[in-house]
Amino acid sequence: MRNLRNIRRDQLPIPGDLVLKASGWDIENASIICAFGPTTDDPLIQLKRWYYDREKNEDSFGHIASWDAPCPLPDLECDNILGLRYFSDSSTICVVLAGGDIIVVREAPSDGEEKIEIVGSVDVGISAAAWSPDEELLTLVTRADTLLYMTKEFYNISSVTLAEDDLKASKHVSVGWGKKETQFKGKGAKALRDPTMPEKVDEGLTSGHDDMSSTISWRGDGAYVAVNSNQASPRRVIRVYSREGVLDGVSEPVDGLEGALSWRPEGNLLAGIQRFDDHVEVVFFERNGLRHGQFSLRTTVEEMTDERATSILLEWNVDSSILAVCFRDRVQLWTMGNYHYYLKQEVSFAIPPSKGRIDFQWNPEQALMCTAMSEGKTHIFFLSLICSSHIDSIHRLEYILSVDGGSTIPPDDYGIISVIDGKEVKLTPLRLANVPPPMALHGVSVKSNIVNAAIYGGGSKTKLAVLERDGLSIYQWNLKSNPILAPVLLASAETAPCQGYVQQVVFLDEKQALVLATNISGSTVSLFRLAATNLDHFNSLSVPFTLMPSSESGPESFSNNAWNDICVFPKLTREVKIIDLWNKRSKKIVTDQGHDRSLTIAFGLTPNGSLYANSRRLAKDCTSFLVTPAHLIFTTTQYLLKFVHMDQVEELEVPPDTPEIDERCRSIERGARLVTVMPSISALVLQMPRGNLETIYPRALVLAVIRQNIDERKYKKAFLSCRNHRVDMNILHDHDPELFIKNVDFFVAQVGKVEHIDLFLSQLREEDVSKTMYKNTITQGKPEPGAQKTTTEMGAPGHSGKLKINNICDAFLETLQSRASTHIQNIITAHVCKSPPDLEAGLLEVAKLQRHSSEEAEKAVEHICFLVDINRLYDNALGLYDLELALLVAQQSQKDPREYLPFLQKLQELPSHRREFTIDDYLGRYTKALMHLHAMNDLEEFKLYMAKHKLYEDALHICRRQEDRIQGLMSLYAEYLSEQAKYQEAGVAYEYIRNYASASEAYRLAHLWREALSCAGLIPLEEVQLQSFASTIANSLQELKDYHSAAIVHQDYLHDLESAARLFCKGYFYADAIRILSLHKRPDLVDTVVDAGLVEGMGTMTELLAECRAQINAQVPRLRELRIKKVEEPLAFYDGDVNDGIDIPDNVSLAATDASTTGGSLFTRYTDRTGTVGTNATRRTSKNRRREERKRARGKKGSVYEEEYLVNSIGRLVERVNAVGDDVGRLVVGLMRRGMRERAKAVEGAMVEVVALCRDCVGEVFQSESKVGQEVEEHKDQDVDRPAGGDGVLWDSMEVSQARKEAPEIKAFEKLALFDR
Repeated sequence: MRNLRNIRRDQLPIPGDLVLKASGWDIENASIICAFGPTTDDPLIQLKRWYYDREKNEDSFGHIASWDAPCPLPDLECDNILGLRYFSDSSTICVVLAGGDIIVVREAPSDGEEKIEIVGSVDVGISAAAWSPDEELLTLVTRADTLLYMTKEFYNISSVTLAEDDLKASKHVSVGWGKKETQFKGKGAKALRDPTMPEKVDEGLTSGHDDMSSTISWRGDGAYVAVNSNQASPRRVIRVYSREGVLDGVSEPVDGLEGALSWRPEGNLLAGIQRFDDHVEVVFFERNGLRHGQFSLRTTVEEMTDERATSILLEWNVDSSILAVCFRDRVQLWTMGNYHYYLKQEVSFAIPPSKGRIDFQWNPEQALMCTAMSEGKTHIFFLSLICSSHIDSIHRLEYILSVDGGSTIPPDDYGIISVIDGKEVKLTPLRLANVPPPMALHGVSVKSNIVNAAIYGGGSKTKLAVLERDGLSIYQWNLKSNPILAPVLLASAETAPCQGYVQQVVFLDEKQALVLATNISGSTVSLFRLAATNLDHFNSLSVPFTLMPSSESGPESFSNNAWNDICVFPKLTREVKIIDLWNKRSKKIVTDQGHDRSLTIAFGLTPNGSLYANSRRLAKDCTSFLVTPAHLIFTTTQYLLKFVHMDQVEELEVPPDTPEIDERCRSIERGARLVTVMPSISALVLQMPRGNLETIYPRALVLAVIRQNIDERKYKKAFLSCRNHRVDMNILHDHDPELFIKNVDFFVAQVGKVEHIDLFLSQLREEDVSKTMYKNTITQGKPEPGAQKTTTEMGAPGHSGKLKINNICDAFLETLQSRASTHIQNIITAHVCKSPPDLEAGLLEVAKLQRHSSEEAEKAVEHICFLVDINRLYDNALGLYDLELALLVAQQSQKDPREYLPFLQKLQELPSHRREFTIDDYLGRYTKALMHLHAMNDLEEFKLYMAKHKLYEDALHICRRQEDRIQGLMSLYAEYLSEQAKYQEAGVAYEYIRNYASASEAYRLAHLWREALSCAGLIPLEEVQLQSFASTIANSLQELKDYHSAAIVHQDYLHDLESAARLFCKGYFYADAIRILSLHKRPDLVDTVVDAGLVEGMGTMTELLAECRAQINAQVPRLRELRIKKVEEPLAFYDGDVNDGIDIPDNVSLAATDASTTGGSLFTRYTDRTGTVGTNATRRTSKNRRREERKRARGKKGSVYEEEYLVNSIGRLVERVNAVGDDVGRLVVGLMRRGMRERAKAVEGAMVEVVALCRDCVGEVFQSESKVGQEVEEHKDQDVDRPAGGDGVLWDSMEVSQARKEAPEIKAFEKLALFDR
């Protein structure tokens, strides 16, 4: 679907009377080596370099060398150059002459080397020469029918004779693939002969125009070489040899085969020329010599009778995309798609027949760069395709491959594509008729080969401009007619006034067209204006640029001051498309001066794949791109299709290569290219490498149309687009919630069909798809200039969260109430689709129908059963206590009538309350069943049912006004709470009903000593029993280490002052101990009890603080050492105890397999996030998991769990130090009060030291800056499953140890002011 378009044509005169005979590429210096001579008058050969002179700013020739080359063969008038090759690595030029000499010219010879040297000579002469693609072998065909292989140093390594016996090497068997004779014609066809046998067997007779020349062509990989030569029989044969000179195959006999030969670099076909009496064909051969297709060169009868169609040469370009067919006076460029060959361009040369023929060479590295040479003069073609020349100058041309199509802007986006094929342009509006190439809906034929075509507008007034070498024609095409007719010619004109070689045509508006032409002085643009049936030339201007297609009018006046710059690209671009953000319409380079240039973007694609938006590079791997008012669409070399929301240049956001999560990026077939886009129908057309077309509907385009329809309140179109393209229908609401809720009635009226409304309601979800699923399909940047904000953008209150579905359903219910007669099904759906489903309301609607029309009720039940689980629906029908409705629902289910009919009949026979109780009990609605029992006033059954289903709180609520029943129910509830070990609640319940004995026991078990003793006093108990009860409580409090409470019980209830004081001292409450002893006049106990308690407390606390200090001094350095080892030697750190301490011999390798074979990090290795964990580190069984958990809990030294264990241990130590801070403070004050100053100072000093150690180490211990910790953060968002078994334990350990931890707070310890600072 791509055409060749000429975008540059320069001319360079050849100096003096030089005659150019050969040329070769200098890839490294981007220049061409030209060989002038020899001729019949002068045997001198001159080598010159054609290069660009930057100082003079022009192309120039630089002299390399010259020498005389008299012809040694008497049958040649003069010698001839058969091959010229430049070697960049050695700066040498190899020239092969027909006389037999092989000459090497050194540009910079070393000492002892000659500048010009004859390195070899073939006495009999040479008829063909060719270098292998890797430049390591030179193959020669001598005039004695011998094939020679020579190395780069010109040593002969093989010599093969081209003998007639070679024809016996291949035994060709053709089965007639693709031929008419082998096609199936039905059972009635008579097999009169073998279909694999052709009607005519070629004998290999030569053509009358055969020049008896030989040709050599290498395959692209250099493994095989083909030789096309003429035998004495006479018969022209193509032989295929291996790189070692072994004959591999011989072509089958072909009558009229000529000397042209070119092996397609991809290696599948060899191209040759076959001449018939009335036409000429390019024929293809396989490597084994069998024919494999052909195509006609479309030569006329006049061309067959003169010499213009003789001596045809063939040459494939380096990427096998273009075949150049070189006649004597012109060069044709052919491309292939869907097995059809298109003639894309023809460049003619004004060369008389007596001046010889055109020689042609492609650049060996750049696919679309070539040189063309006529005998005497040369034509150089750069960068894209071909160039041409008159005989007195060298031409430089540049082409691009582009799609010549119509507008991509609605409503003119008909997807019109024009494909040039020689004298015909094939037209297809893909929006109306998706005709696969090489076919087309219509074709327009002209007199000569077409140069360029342009399309303007759409609909009934579509214009088509066809540019030929000598003329311009304007056609009109009505795309709205049915059927679509062929385009009609409006007018035509000659292009002679353009004064040069015509290159391109574009429409300025509906009545005006511009033609770009070039000559030796520069480029010109000519204006042609359509008036009725005339096409008149008005004016021509010199311009420094090329034209771009447009769908808008240009400047009002056609003059030099009407052309304005938009941007300057950093690199040379070959394809440009322009968009104006102000009105989202396409703009060409010709723009009105009144427009703001900052709102106009020019997108350009360079030859190396860089895509620019003005001066900003958006991508560096682009292969094709299109522009619409809403999107920039492009493909990449990674086989991805990307959409960029149109915005100002700085705001353009290119999506990442994540097609699995981003709707703006999707994968495409390898080698696919964009053809056209039709935003009106959300269609995008791509062409595959084979040539076939594929039409896709990307989410970005589909959602753009849906959003536009929603904004315009075209809900039916938006709904149908969602349904056809499987777009989540929540977008209809989520795009603009307020607008949708206000227009629900409008939505129902437009959509109309009950089934469509049901489909929308049934797909409602709480998720806001505009912010989740489709958040990337709309630009998140600033609003467009001049555009109004939507209600959502202005912060209008939307319906989000769990209210969304219910709000929509309620809005539909409100609207549908007035349409109940026709939309009862939608009303039921709206009830059922709520969250949670309002099944009762839906069933009530069915019940209403049942009273009026049983037939409609059955349809409604059938519908609601489709939406909801039938068993759940049956239960809800029973819950309405409507047995007829339940029966109707049951009949729609798969239930056995022998089961539900007796059950329903039994219910029908029961009294009202008993029936409702039975139904609720059956449905598990025990609270409602309990209420029905209460209504039946059956207290005993009520209590049993309450106890059975543990409905104590519900029973208390039901009987809240019946105090006589409350007492009994509360007693049962208290017993239940006691059984459930909820002693505090049980105690409160017992105390509520004044059962103080049970309450005191429940409080005791709950360790609530105050409540227990108070209830014991209210029983009341005797003194002995009360003291025994208090003693029991005091002992339990001592076991709980609640010494303060135990001391109070001993003091108040047991009257044991000494025990109370000891307990106060044991809990470090020395002030309370001294207080009660002084209160009760027992100073003697102060010396014996308090002082002893102080000494004991000091010893215990000093020992504790010493242990904390020793633990910190031991664990913190070890932790520091482990972390240094983890950074410096991570492998040793994580493999620390993988062998469970077993002593393994040194000569046995225990390294995990993936440690040396995978490239993952240590984190991924030991967490199984990628790859597989080493076999000797796998822990997958439950037994190993338990063993691993024990190892983790122990934190054995040297194991991978040691770091986690140390961090947790220090954390627990800090908590312990914080907990004993108050105890130490009270201990220090108590020691000072009793005159033990030195002891108090020692305890305080130990505490201060421990607190300082904790404060110093806590920042270092609780840090998470390791490499593995960073990898944990990087992998948090990845969807990776936690491994099982022992690996899961290690996973958890690493997650915990490397997670960010907050350092514990160190409580400040206030020192006593009495001590010296």
